[in-house]
Amino acid sequence: MGKPVYLDYNATTPIDPEVISEMLPYFQIGFGNPSSSYSIGRENLEAVNRARKQVAALINARPEEITFTSGGTESNNHAILGAAIAHQGKGKHLITSEIEHPAVTNVCRHLAAQGWEITWLPVDKAGRVNPKDLESAIRPDTVLVSIMHANNEVGTIQPIKEISEITRHKNVLLHTDAAQSIGKLETDVEALGVDLLSIAGHKLYAPKGIGALYVKDGVGIENLMFGAGQEEGIRPGTENVAYIVALGKACEISAGNIDKNYQHMYDMREKLLEGLLLKLKNIRVNTDLTNSLPNTLSIAFDKVDAHKLTTLISNEVFISTGSACHSGITEISPVLKAMNIELLIATGTVRISTGKYTSVEDIEFATEVISKAVQKLL
Repeated sequence: MGKPVYLDYNATTPIDPEVISEMLPYFQIGFGNPSSSYSIGRENLEAVNRARKQVAALINARPEEITFTSGGTESNNHAILGAAIAHQGKGKHLITSEIEHPAVTNVCRHLAAQGWEITWLPVDKAGRVNPKDLESAIRPDTVLVSIMHANNEVGTIQPIKEISEITRHKNVLLHTDAAQSIGKLETDVEALGVDLLSIAGHKLYAPKGIGALYVKDGVGIENLMFGAGQEEGIRPGTENVAYIVALGKACEISAGNIDKNYQHMYDMREKLLEGLLLKLKNIRVNTDLTNSLPNTLSIAFDKVDAHKLTTLISNEVFISTGSACHSGITEISPVLKAMNIELLIATGTVRISTGKYTSVEDIEFATEVISKAVQKLL
């Protein structure tokens, strides 16, 4: 990518050039409304249906189980609120974890204000939910469990398959936010056993403003929007065809390169960590390297303020002091708090995330820049 070096792929990804090429015609001559009966309308409908198949194929779902949304936040909102409203006759109890994305935690707080009871599961020092804690928390009035597939800040992969075995046995719905895992890990809805799954396009080399929600066949969720009936009425409104096409193409590309991309992102992360450990002694790794996304490194530099570090290198290397959704907030993130990371370590923590475009040269340059900046701040 050239300098400056971008190492914040968990915040967002650049759009794949193939994705751009695929979507451009739908801004130009292919601008028809998919609900129209004439040729450019029918062509757009065909494009939407093709994209639905591409998204479904990536997660081993059926096309009719895919609903297009504006992104991960909308998908999470619709999954949780839609399930809660549709099944509230059973009860008003929901279970989630302490390290979820705000697009989940804030929905849960909204429901709590409406009279729902929320159980917040703790995590261990690696940021992992214990399935036994979940099993103990389920009650007869539990409607839904929402646990992310992989954490956006430290990369911890949650035991979703084990969790789903519990929820299925207890007849409780399971939602997982897979925004960070799609395209980095094999994400098979049948193998995971989930009922609802959220996808965010801009974490997958597609544009911002497009996502998808998987709803397992037979799982009823309440409509939150009402209109002319597009997307089987779940998400009415004229489809954003160009962006839907983009997400479909991004999923198709990802499906053919999962293993290759996994290995590359992993190799780049490991090379960076090895380089930093050679140059610096005051390092604490927060990421559980044996059970995490291949591209994610949460790392702390003792006696170094993370905000000062990222500011110092901001013209050369792009990294984050935590989730991009928390930018501007000086208190430590809820994720690090839940993991019981000491305050001084948390304030020195940065998140570095590699991507499919990260090169060896990028890593070598970033290692040098970060090391010199840390030494300067000591």
